[in-house]
Amino acid sequence: MRVYLFGYMIRWILKKILKYVFFALVVFLVLSFFFALRASKKTPLLYGVTFAPRAAEDLGLDWKKAYVDMFDELRVRHIRVSAYWSDIEREDDVVDFEKLDFQVAEAEKRGAELIVAVGRKVPRWPECHIPEWAKSLDYAEQDIELFEHMERVVTRYKNSPAVKIWQVENEPFLPFGLCPPANAESLDAGIALVRSLDSRPILTTDSGELSLWVRAARRGDIFGTTMYRTIWNKFVGQFEYPVPPAFFRAKRGWAEFLVGQKPMIVIELQGEPWLSKPIYETTIEEHYTVMSPEEFKRTLAYAEASGFDTFYLWGVEWWYWLKTQGHPEIWEMAKRKIADPTVSL
Repeated sequence: MRVYLFGYMIRWILKKILKYVFFALVVFLVLSFFFALRASKKTPLLYGVTFAPRAAEDLGLDWKKAYVDMFDELRVRHIRVSAYWSDIEREDDVVDFEKLDFQVAEAEKRGAELIVAVGRKVPRWPECHIPEWAKSLDYAEQDIELFEHMERVVTRYKNSPAVKIWQVENEPFLPFGLCPPANAESLDAGIALVRSLDSRPILTTDSGELSLWVRAARRGDIFGTTMYRTIWNKFVGQFEYPVPPAFFRAKRGWAEFLVGQKPMIVIELQGEPWLSKPIYETTIEEHYTVMSPEEFKRTLAYAEASGFDTFYLWGVEWWYWLKTQGHPEIWEMAKRKIADPTVSL
């Protein structure tokens, strides 16, 4: 009898749990559908790119030529560049702005618009670009040096007509890369510093698939999400996220509901392969198993169905390298999209 009653109670509890789970799921789906509709857009307004000199150099390219050709052949006019602390201040208080000066000056010549990323964590591996001399400092001491670097960068370029947006840190709450743990106080202090130096809007970013966006989105004037379709992870290997474009529409709607209306963009749209090894250590055939011209086309269609209207593509250095290897297809497709975002490829 006791066994029967115990079994009955367990079944009753499970039914109740399933009932509430089902109810919660229905509510979530209804609200997500509402927020997805609320966040929907009809067509993208523009395409830009992220450029990193080191990514071009790793592929054996003359990065300056690749950068100039990106303007003059690809005709891109919206670019994100980074103020790499490890490049600018290789020795304590000895600064070299040659690379970033070149990038800003070439943008100015062509009336292009730049997002300049500053901070400890900025785009491209190893994510946190900390000078060797600063790595032995504790976090607080390192922050003092970091903020000196950030102040130098903002002060140097705040009068440039090309610089339109400051990005402070890159995906600061995502535990990815060779980085110390996330520190909200340090992030807030960096944002406050940049605000005290210049009135341009501040961009904050977060992972498209692995975060809820709210912590990052509420801190900036503009929010940028990443959008990667196929990644490599040491635990699961090659992996394609099984989420539809509506996933991003719903997340955007939720974020806007919680933090208020503000510009939201796709700051990193996957445009190069993510493999178990760097692309410069693998073959074009291996690259194309993840990011072929056809997959590039599908990625753009997916992004445009996500409800966003601004996309910064990731991988322009690789497209340029492919072109030098006799494979200009992705370069040409990007060129068409940048010229007319509404064109069908």
